[in-house]
Amino acid sequence: MKVLIADQFEQVGIDGITAAGCEVIYQPALADEQLAGALASMKADVLVVRSTKVTDAMLANASLSLIVRAGAGVNTIDVNAASRRGIYVSNCPGKNAIAVAELTFALILALDRRIAENVIDLRAGTWNKKEYSKAKGLFGRTLGIIGYGSIGQEVAQRAKAFGMPVVAWSRRFETDPGPRISDPGLVRARSPEGVAEQSDVLSIHLALASGTRHFIGASILNRLKPGSYFINTSRGEIVDHAALADAIRNRGIRAALDVFAQEPAESAGVFADPIVTLPNVIGTHHIGASTEQAQEAIAAEAARIVRTYKETGKVPNVVNLATKTPATHMLVVRHRDRPGVLAHVFDRLRAGNLNVQETENVIFEGAEAAIARINLDGEPSAELLRTIAGGNQDILSLYVVKI
Repeated sequence: MKVLIADQFEQVGIDGITAAGCEVIYQPALADEQLAGALASMKADVLVVRSTKVTDAMLANASLSLIVRAGAGVNTIDVNAASRRGIYVSNCPGKNAIAVAELTFALILALDRRIAENVIDLRAGTWNKKEYSKAKGLFGRTLGIIGYGSIGQEVAQRAKAFGMPVVAWSRRFETDPGPRISDPGLVRARSPEGVAEQSDVLSIHLALASGTRHFIGASILNRLKPGSYFINTSRGEIVDHAALADAIRNRGIRAALDVFAQEPAESAGVFADPIVTLPNVIGTHHIGASTEQAQEAIAAEAARIVRTYKETGKVPNVVNLATKTPATHMLVVRHRDRPGVLAHVFDRLRAGNLNVQETENVIFEGAEAAIARINLDGEPSAELLRTIAGGNQDILSLYVVKI
């Protein structure tokens, strides 16, 4: 199996993929047309990327069967294009959770103690203890969390160490019947707005998806108490930055951002997002996941995904398999475990213009008999069932179940 790594990647991950018996091609500078050309010429089976974008055009002449995003989320990959071509897409969720949680609290503390302003004045030769002795402190102040996945949970754990009550909202709370055993004392809000109105500090930890773009807007930001702190270490696109700027100007909201609406495409370049020119805004360079610990954990997880795929054909953390197929009926075939039985069944189904959506063949002890469960996109006619049953002597019985 040939694996192309087209991004910066830790040695532990390269070693892990190599140890799995794969041919590794490490070209971290590949991007855009160069990456498309490399995929077409190298005929790699697996592509590993971190922040490099993978587009429909890149996949057009590729031979890939798996794309691994060495990080959380898959927003840099055209997942629909991969799905149309039968290419698995996988990622490494949760492996950077601690790193992002650590930066989140660094930003909260930096806002409260005005660390950036302290440093700027000291470097300019200004001593102003009176001004910078006005911190509110964190103990007893409520931390609101919108998005309660692995990162949100790590942030909550650290909040407890600071003596901060935690109120959170997540879509999964709507189906999860009660607080997690590991989260004693967590207060669940009924809505994101409900989180905001209870929060002294509001931290955003949503994944970027079609339903979360500009999810944090005026309806949420205007529920914050004047002078509250706002933290975003998730994705810049999740926040309506015009609404945030308005809240900063008119409601005294103080913001700490690791992600922005207008980030340079490269790791270094000119940065011109106007929100950082506002008073009471501090920021970092989208570095939430960028600790050595996190990157090594992500690389090791990416290597595990590739190794598992090579050895078993299964893909951990796959994100683009259908949760529900167009199947409407299941054909259950009890048969002797002999060559050609399923080939006969599938051939007859094709002749009947029925498409197989999913299939499972379960073998009885002794490997003399089996049951095939075949999900179809339509109902086979009685005549077709007779043709299938009568066309192979190893078919013992069959019936149809409506799904």
